[in-house]
Amino acid sequence: MTPSVTRKAQRAGRQAAGHDLFHLLSRAGLVTHGVIYLLIGWLALQIGLGRGRAEADKKGALQTVVDNPGGTVMLWLLVVGFAGMVLWRCSEALYGEPVPDGHKPAKRLTALARAAIYTALFVSVLRYATGHGGKGSDEQSKSFTSEAMAEPGGRWLVLAVGLGFLAHGIVGVVSAVRHEFLEELRTSQMNPKVRTAVKVLGVIGTSARGLVFAGVGVFIAHAALAFDAGKAKGLDGTLRELADTPAGPWLLVAVATGLVLYGAYNFCEARWRKVEAVRS
Repeated sequence: MTPSVTRKAQRAGRQAAGHDLFHLLSRAGLVTHGVIYLLIGWLALQIGLGRGRAEADKKGALQTVVDNPGGTVMLWLLVVGFAGMVLWRCSEALYGEPVPDGHKPAKRLTALARAAIYTALFVSVLRYATGHGGKGSDEQSKSFTSEAMAEPGGRWLVLAVGLGFLAHGIVGVVSAVRHEFLEELRTSQMNPKVRTAVKVLGVIGTSARGLVFAGVGVFIAHAALAFDAGKAKGLDGTLRELADTPAGPWLLVAVATGLVLYGAYNFCEARWRKVEAVRS
């Protein structure tokens, strides 16, 4: 590909990423993300209160959507929303994030990693919508761990994945406590009361999500160290383990409430998040 063709392709990509329709699709993706976490938090809350048996993960959330009136339509809207998330994260990887130092390689690599994660989520939701079902988070975690550890050096790959989840969770909690997420929002468009409310939702919600991701990482790393795939857990299993701590089900209720608040925070992101690509 010649330099002129490359420049034209980059210019066309920037124009597409800067279009109002693209921004709308990006915000729709944030709404989708919020819906999923609201449902996961609600399902976990029901488990903590002894009222539910559904899996508190993406599969359980999608099944909850399907089981309600208009569920099929809602499910396809979620597919479109996750497609928006993928495109948005890809644009950030290509052109940078509209935050301080958002154009730097580290930020772009992070966006690329998130794009890969949301691509996997998009594919799984699409499969669910087309009737191909899907595995629960625990089954997926155990299956990945078992298959990976059967390969040479796979045990260390699983350990690296577990440590990656753990690090991601810890970074999420630290970022929440330091209010770094506010850099991604148009706080100047909020009045003082709204800004305070959004900050509270962001701190509690992002911290709860970070703690759960860290927990998933601990279980995956433990499975690698013990060389036992059965010890790996996904989102649902990690949340259920919280009910077996000395704090009892109330720790699960607290974290589940935090996940619900994180879903609500995603709706705030859909309203005030900076989604425009960085201009060169």
